[in-house]
This record gives sequence, structure tokens and C-alpha cells, in this order.
Amino acid sequence: MNIARRPRVGHIAFLNCLPIYWGLARTGALLDVELHRAAPDELSRRLVAGDLDIGPITLVEYLRHADDLLLIPDPAVAADGPVLSVNLVTRTPLADLPAAPRVSLASTSRTGVLLGRMLLEDRYGRAPEYTVTAPDIGSALNGADAAVLIGDEALRVHHDPDGLHVLDLAAEWKDWTGLPMVFAVWAVRREYAEAHPGLVKDVHLAFRDSVQRSREEIDEVVASAARWEPFPPAALAEYFERLQFGLGERHLAGLREFASRASRYADMAPSAAQLTGRELALRADGPEFFVPLGEAREP
Repeated sequence: MNIARRPRVGHIAFLNCLPIYWGLARTGALLDVELHRAAPDELSRRLVAGDLDIGPITLVEYLRHADDLLLIPDPAVAADGPVLSVNLVTRTPLADLPAAPRVSLASTSRTGVLLGRMLLEDRYGRAPEYTVTAPDIGSALNGADAAVLIGDEALRVHHDPDGLHVLDLAAEWKDWTGLPMVFAVWAVRREYAEAHPGLVKDVHLAFRDSVQRSREEIDEVVASAARWEPFPPAALAEYFERLQFGLGERHLAGLREFASRASRYADMAPSAAQLTGRELALRADGPEFFVPLGEAREP
């Protein structure tokens, strides 16, 4: 990539994305991009605002802005069953949760927030009162009956619940719909893809190869993570094994099902100030993928 400005690429600051970026560091591909590390919602905001060219975006924000973006088929963050790090944490068993529980949205991903709402309201028949809190379990359960928690803090509570009850929301989605849950996708701004298709292809291939390399070197990935993360190697190996980083046909079916159900939640943000004014919707033929000129997307 020999250009004046390297592609501005987002990087989710969570452990679950280590396998996605592992190979970029090993091959030197990081030198070809300008990497920006932040929480999921912040990266989504930057991509939508045009402050990033390519990057991860929470599924909810992708649905809001699908007309401005093209999906890159690899990578993604998904799970076909338990994911361990997107949880509803409750003080009591779910069956004992009040009819109108106080629920903290301690998540930095609107997809995790909306999935929690769907399950609580549509599947379990509750009418929660929501508040937004810091993404740590102490703040989240201060005066609340339950909390939606994602990322490394959710994984920590999964392994050390300390008397709390932990419901894996990806497992609940799979039980409810029979489909995988897609939490985040990687997308490119439409105008950037039109102006620089070769660069976008290079970034896509670098990510695809990075994920493949992490699978081949998973023992090294686990050992590297275990040096600085508060989880034993066996827990990290299980976590990385459950995560899925591509968009197959079943993942796309899960994405479309989520989009269909999400369309009823135009008010999904807990505060009116956070609303974007766009519907959560997907065109009938969506999602639309980036495809280099002269190539066809593999099924």
C-alpha cells in the first residue's frame, strides 16, 4: 500500500478481537494501516462520522447506516451458541426477576443492549426500567436488579459470578431462534470503497489471513493473552474456540433475523439524546458486500 495516507482502520479494545488482529502484527500488515483502538460504540461512531475508513461496527449501528456502508465478509464477531462475554447478570434467578425490574445497560455495544432488551421484553415478558451505567459490575448492580454486560468484564463475571446469576445472551438467542448471533461486522465506507477498491481488498485479505493464522497458532495466541489477562489458559482457549470470526450463510440468516426483530425497537437507546433518527432496518436483498471489480462474492 504505497499511498500518501494509509487506510484508517478500527480495532475493538476487547480480548475477543485478539485473534482478528494477531496475524496483522505477525506479518507486518499493521504497517500498512493507521490503527485506531477504542470501545465498540466509539468505533461505530467514528466509522459512521467518516473518521475511519474501514472497521468494526456494532450490528445495531450497521443496520442504522447500511446505506452508507459495505460489509467486508471477514472478519466479524459472532457465536453459534454461548459466547461467554455478552451476559445478563441478575441478583436472583431469572424466574424470580420482578415484572418491572431495574436493569442497567452497562454495555459499550448497542447490539448487546438491544439483544438484552429483546430477550427480557419479548421472550421473558418483563417490562424493565433501564438506566445507563459504567461498564463494571459494581456500578451496574448498584441499585439494580440486573445488568447487561459485555466484553472482558462480562467474561470475568462468567468465570467468577460471586453469587450472581449469569445468563449468556448468545446462548439464549440460539435457543430462541436456532440461529447464530452476530454482534459486530466489519464495514467500509461506501465512498472509500469506490475510490480505493484495491486498498480495501488488501485490508480484507490481511484480516482474513490474520484470522486464519490465529487459528493455526491458537496455542501461541492463548499463551500470549495469558501473560496479561486475568484468565487461565484453559479459559482463554475455550473463549477463542467459541468465538466465530466470519459470515457464513447461517450467520447471515441470524443477522437478517436480528434485523427483522430489531425493526420494532426504534427507541432502543435509553435516552432520547442518544437516538440517531435512523430506523433499524435492512433492505430485502441486504446486506450489501464489498466486492472488488471483476470478482464475485463467494457464497
